[in-house]
Amino acid sequence: MLSIRLKPALERRLSRLARQTGRTKTFYATKLIEENIEDLEDRYLAEARLEKRSKAYSSAEVRRTVTSIRTRRRQLRGDQD
Repeated sequence: MLSIRLKPALERRLSRLARQTGRTKTFYATKLIEENIEDLEDRYLAEARLEKRSKAYSSAEVRRTVTSIRTRRRQLRGDQD
């Protein structure tokens, strides 16, 4: 079950379409959802993933961090490289 509120102008258009075609407003609402759900999923799920993204690092930052970790490991092992 789904209940939605439409702006009055949109409600009038949908009612007129349903009346003139002999179909229900539910028929048209269902058609719209069925035909557009994939695009909506693509858009809004992608936006949600972007919002949840962690900090982005530049390649230079990654190289510095890796070098720092390697240096620290060598120090802990006692390597003299």
